[in-house]
Amino acid sequence: MPVCDITQKGYEKKRSKLIGAYLPQPPTANGAAVVRCRLQPGEGVPRRPFRSAHIGVCDIREAAARERAASAAGNRPLFYFRFGVDQALPQERRAPVTPSSASRYHRRRSSGSRDERYRSDVHTEAVQAALAKHKERKMAVPMPSKRRSLVVQTSMDAYTPPDTSSGSEDEGSVQGDSQGTPTSSQGSINMEHWISQAIHGSTTSTTSSSSTQSGGSGAAHRLADVMAQTHIENHSAPPDVTTYTSEHSIQVERPQGSTTSRTAPKYGNAELMETGDGVPVSSRVSAKIQQLVNTLKRPKRPPLREFFVDDFEELLEVQQPDPNQPKPEGAQMLATRGEQLGVVTNWPPSLEAALQRWGTISPKAPCLTTMDTNGKPLYILTYGKLWTRSMKVAYNILHKLGTKQEPMVRPGDRVALVFPNNDPAAFMVAFYGCLLAEVVPVPIEVPLTRKDAGSQQIGFLLGSCGVTVALTSDACHKGLPKSPTGEIPQFKGWPKLLWFVTESKHLSKPPRDWFPHIKDANNDTAYIEYKTCKDGSVLGVTVTRIALLTHCQALTQACGYTEAETIVNVLDFKKDVGLWHGILTSVMNMMHVISIPYSLMKVNPLSWIQKVCQYKAKVACVKSRDMHWALVAHRDQRDVNLSSLRMLIVADGANPWSISSCDAFLNVFQSKGLRQEVICPCASSPEALTVAIRRPTDDSNQPPGRGVLSMHGLTYGVIRVDSEEKLSVLTVQDVGLVMPGAIMCSVKPDGIPQLCRTDEIGELCVCAVATGTSYYGLSGMTKNTFEVFPMTSSGAPISEYPFIRTGLLGFVGPGGLVFVVGKMDGLMVVSGRRHNADDIVATALAVEPMKFVYRGRIAVFSVTVLHDERIVIVAEQRPDSTEEDSFQWMSRVLQAIDSIHQVGVYCLALVPANTLPKTPLGGIHLSETKQLFLEGSLHPCNVLMCPHTCVTNLPKPRQKQPEIGPASVMVGNLVSGKRIAQASGRDLGQIEDNDQARKVRTEFLFLSEVLQWRAQTTPDHLLYTLLNCRGTIANSLTCVQLHKRAEKIAVMLMERGHLQDGDHVALVYPPGIDLIAAFYGCLYAGCVPITVRPPHPQNIATTLPTVKMIVEVSRSACLMTTQLICKLLRSREAAAAVDVRTWPLILDTDDLPKKRPAQIYKPSNPDTLAYLDFSVSTTGMLAGVKMSHAATSAFCRSIKLQCELYPSREVAICLDPYCGLGFVLWCLCSVYSGHQSILIPPSELETNPALWLLAVSQYKVRDTFCSYSVMELCTKGLGSQTESLKARGLDLSRVRTCVVVAEERPRIALTQSFSKLFKDLGLHPRAVSTSFGCRVNLAICLQPHRLWTLVEQGTSGPDPTTVYVDMRALRHDRVRLVERGSPHSLPLMESGKILPGVRIIIANPETKGPLGDSHLGEIWVHSAHNASGYFTIYGDESLQSDHFNSRLSFGDTQTIWARTGYLGFLRRTELTDANGERHDALYVVGALDEAMELRGMRYHPIDIETSVIRAHKSVTECAVFTWTNLLVVVVELDGSEQEALDLVPLVTNVVLEEHYLIVGVVVVVDIGVIPINSRGEKQRMHLRDGFLADQLDPIYVAYNM
Repeated sequence: MPVCDITQKGYEKKRSKLIGAYLPQPPTANGAAVVRCRLQPGEGVPRRPFRSAHIGVCDIREAAARERAASAAGNRPLFYFRFGVDQALPQERRAPVTPSSASRYHRRRSSGSRDERYRSDVHTEAVQAALAKHKERKMAVPMPSKRRSLVVQTSMDAYTPPDTSSGSEDEGSVQGDSQGTPTSSQGSINMEHWISQAIHGSTTSTTSSSSTQSGGSGAAHRLADVMAQTHIENHSAPPDVTTYTSEHSIQVERPQGSTTSRTAPKYGNAELMETGDGVPVSSRVSAKIQQLVNTLKRPKRPPLREFFVDDFEELLEVQQPDPNQPKPEGAQMLATRGEQLGVVTNWPPSLEAALQRWGTISPKAPCLTTMDTNGKPLYILTYGKLWTRSMKVAYNILHKLGTKQEPMVRPGDRVALVFPNNDPAAFMVAFYGCLLAEVVPVPIEVPLTRKDAGSQQIGFLLGSCGVTVALTSDACHKGLPKSPTGEIPQFKGWPKLLWFVTESKHLSKPPRDWFPHIKDANNDTAYIEYKTCKDGSVLGVTVTRIALLTHCQALTQACGYTEAETIVNVLDFKKDVGLWHGILTSVMNMMHVISIPYSLMKVNPLSWIQKVCQYKAKVACVKSRDMHWALVAHRDQRDVNLSSLRMLIVADGANPWSISSCDAFLNVFQSKGLRQEVICPCASSPEALTVAIRRPTDDSNQPPGRGVLSMHGLTYGVIRVDSEEKLSVLTVQDVGLVMPGAIMCSVKPDGIPQLCRTDEIGELCVCAVATGTSYYGLSGMTKNTFEVFPMTSSGAPISEYPFIRTGLLGFVGPGGLVFVVGKMDGLMVVSGRRHNADDIVATALAVEPMKFVYRGRIAVFSVTVLHDERIVIVAEQRPDSTEEDSFQWMSRVLQAIDSIHQVGVYCLALVPANTLPKTPLGGIHLSETKQLFLEGSLHPCNVLMCPHTCVTNLPKPRQKQPEIGPASVMVGNLVSGKRIAQASGRDLGQIEDNDQARKVRTEFLFLSEVLQWRAQTTPDHLLYTLLNCRGTIANSLTCVQLHKRAEKIAVMLMERGHLQDGDHVALVYPPGIDLIAAFYGCLYAGCVPITVRPPHPQNIATTLPTVKMIVEVSRSACLMTTQLICKLLRSREAAAAVDVRTWPLILDTDDLPKKRPAQIYKPSNPDTLAYLDFSVSTTGMLAGVKMSHAATSAFCRSIKLQCELYPSREVAICLDPYCGLGFVLWCLCSVYSGHQSILIPPSELETNPALWLLAVSQYKVRDTFCSYSVMELCTKGLGSQTESLKARGLDLSRVRTCVVVAEERPRIALTQSFSKLFKDLGLHPRAVSTSFGCRVNLAICLQPHRLWTLVEQGTSGPDPTTVYVDMRALRHDRVRLVERGSPHSLPLMESGKILPGVRIIIANPETKGPLGDSHLGEIWVHSAHNASGYFTIYGDESLQSDHFNSRLSFGDTQTIWARTGYLGFLRRTELTDANGERHDALYVVGALDEAMELRGMRYHPIDIETSVIRAHKSVTECAVFTWTNLLVVVVELDGSEQEALDLVPLVTNVVLEEHYLIVGVVVVVDIGVIPINSRGEKQRMHLRDGFLADQLDPIYVAYNM
């Protein structure tokens, strides 16, 4: 603490501390004794003083006994304590408040941006103390990275402050009220001193709040002079949550809007980047991740409990009840009865009769005075005018709408009342007109636009009530939106309405003999009041005429209303307390209502107090907000006198957070004649009308009751008086007694309505005549709410009459006083504990400094994720707050809520000012906000997700079981009838070839020999046709042309290249004929060819290094290419990317020698090397495999037999010809089998997507091969063109097989959408199939078998090649088949038929033991066309022998297998082969390299990615990878950058829900950032390297806590 002069307040505090112990306790002004409370060491918050010496020993269990003793001793029960002034004042300030001391006190109460409704000094100090504790712990929360464009857009726009036309409506919870642009000021005391004390856990018991709240934008100017004092600067720095301090003290540089738009080098070259754990330390991203990991390493509060996981089921962690949780121990409560409803002889028999009486006896008596926005009386409606005008309206409704024979409105029909908030007189006339006409008024809000938040639901209500007529005022009618023809458009969701203006001048005069039929109150419906539910739906509560009258009588008795009293009403007169007091009960008692419109309150918050003084009003109806606004503005008023008030009804007094407004108001206005007993909070609900109200007493010695309850206890529904100085307390005030003539009890909030114990919180239920009777038209919901029979613990109902649920949570305390602690609608049940939204709001608002968000614009709700509710907080951020400030405030809010409520916040989002949906009266529309959040259209500018801290019900991590020995596995499989999972294609030896084929097989061991033979026997037979992008033939080759071209190339290699046999040659060609000729030229010269994709001319920097790497790794002695590429390799751009001086000899094949070679090379041994096949795997590994001549010939034969390829056949190939099966089909198969290959380079499809399918149709092709990227291009590019293609004659009906060549799990969604899309063009749905190959064996499965027949004729079932497996079982490496559509089901498609000569077995990748049928394991393969090993510079023998020469650890230990590195399973199907054998289907699940090991389970990235892509319409692509055990999700955003932050919660939700994983980092990037290889596979490892090297230029990076 800096040394400084002690302030007056500091001196008084010090003095009172020193001498307080020795002073006698004098009774204070209102007779309540003050008990000096001693602070526990280290606790920062004082206990509220209790009235009695034995503080805190109170418990409601003893309440009844104490009640008797107390009445005997004339003493109130201990549970309550009394005081009139704010209990936290120092004792010397407790003297009777004189005007001078009050003003001095108010000066100390510095005003500014505080919202009194939620203000509780003790709570604010509690929050500050909680944060101070966190400060010592130094939380480390990594700040999200944001692209600069996003930062600028969200914070620099010229915002208007939030619209503050906040109504008296707060949509079911107090946070609805929109507050204005707050200003801050400082009183005479030293605020810095106070704040720094508060933040460091001060021991002061001060009432100085750091700020108060001004009243709206209109009021802001007016109040500017009042508050033009210094701005509070909070000098004690809040905890810095953006740096992480460890022994090494990594300083995280804060990104100024992430990486700016510099063109980062793309990450094509994996060599440059250290992968795995060798992170470059300079990388900002990895430092942030490290920070996140360190933060997450801290022990979480609720430890996960261990429990056993059943065979497949991942049991979700069930929250075990806390053994120490408080349990209710009191006796069962008894129902509490209100006083008898007295019958007063002159009470009218119905409300209409009362109107008739006053209208005729006292026609000049004032009924209602309305005000203009200057506070001048605008209009006085007398009882005489009300009576005659209501009659006129009644007559016109019944007789002037429709025809005489067919009136539009009959008695009992419902009509809508649409009146603005500033016209209570017109509303009153229309309402009573309806009552007189015996039609049912349904008052609703004025629809301002066609798309008002919640307006659609109002429309549904009107439709369900059968409303066809809307009554409205002239001014309102003119203000409604109109179509060009002047018609009022039909609002969305609304029925067609006739708008009827009720002004007298528009109405016909009733004939003299017409008179309304006035009868006694009966059970007909009087009116319907709308109510908005938690989910946004709108219900209509019907109130009968007898209930209406009884309610007015009960209010008259409870409030002691008498004739001609004046009442000031600030509330909404269309519903709730404003309607009941200001429109109905007032007329019964001929009272005079002064109605203050909301627009006037915004301009002059003191207007209601001025009217109370001016009219000497006896009663005022307000909300705590109106009291608070008056506090802010009262200073410039000299002549305020509130002594006329006998009752100040606080309509939202049931909200526990209204206490502070009541106390503060009393403190200030006690000196202006306000008596403490005048403040009367009440509790109400749309269903039960007035539930309880505090009676006005004349006994000023009877102060109100209140309790300081433990918030921890409340979350378990248990009342515990907080006996220690805990941080988390809730102070509640009573809302008076039960209504006259009513019975009240509280029942358990869920399950059967069982009576609560005396120390238990329950839902208050009321049994009375004066309540609503039903939800209009909803009998089921009505039964649950309006027909409840509370039970005793023995199961007996306590009454034969039904009770009504009020929707309020509370208890009945001693003396029959009713206490409310929250609303059912605001309840959030998290892990079995109940939290109230209002309490969370109050804690968030107590976090200083409040410079970053608007006070009244904050919404708290819960969303269900992974079987529990999760708390979400959404607030509007001020436009001038910086990213860091906001983020800091968010982190502190999380800490405060964690400390005070012991609950984690799942998501905290800040949205730009004025963007949250509003209710008609300006509050926040909660359900609409929640809806926007869930559908990803909230567009926040800041998001902080904390799934790691609040999701504690994940399944237990899997522990690997010790492996079972081989023998027992064998026995186990036999016992359970399982066969070993093995399968094979047809046996090559038994297949009959025709003569020509047998000749090829037996005489020629080498492909070069086959080509020579074909050039001799069928020289002009066409082998290859190459198409260009227009679909015309660009080039073609016959057998002899290919042979001659290959000879010339062989000469060139030997003469110009001086190559020996066995030298390696890199072939760098575009897809085409040159590549094929060069390949056979190499074979003729005895060289070993390696096909390499040429560099992309537009992207040399990233594609050329890969070419260079393959050339070097393959040890190529020479590089053959075209003239064009030759120039490119030596260009200046190439020199910038690689060292061009180290290229081997480059030969240009456009200029070939004219001569033939002396002889064509013939290999000595079929096992020598034929060619090398290089490919970059999805994990970023460059692997080259060796293919021998024998394997190459066997491969070609296998494909020939499987696909039935003969010289007369034509096959269309749209594949990249550089590796794997694509290369074999493009270059080798035609030469071996003699069929014609129509070659379509996939790159040509970018200019003409229909090229491939048009070629297939034009050449009447039966078999075609493509890749997934080609299929995707056709599906996306031709989706809308199927009709025009049909018109061009595209016909796919001849296609027998369309095979997708891939090295991955079949993409079932893509193949299905392709099949569906082109079905109309004749494509048979069973034609599309997939193949499967890998590095060790380039094709294991290929092509479906066409001769399958179903053994059982269940042909209506799903496609037999697709099965559905349980995704949760897969994570445990098990296969469990489930029905289609069952939860967690994953469709898997068979990967085609196993090629002839191929044997497959499924083995355990760890133990190498064989597995049973339908078990997940690694696919091992044995065939003549296996590759013979990896070709590596280092000759890594161990790797090679493991992959290519593996043996089973038991069973058949002789066979040598190659390991594919892919997980899959075999399943015997019900299908049979041509030879009657049952068919074994192979299902590929995913690559072992790609699989992620998380929480002991194995996840395949594609499954998580599929879920994420489904989460939001703007996610076009997604890739996931892990980094230091964190799951990182990268999503490509197709939309505006404003949508980037919407994705963060949705991505987190979907991965939690479907995969039980918590996402660590969400990265939002532009389209095309996720790298994809030529086969259409995602290069996730490259992406990871790029992310860690900070090269992605992300739009947004969110680090989940």
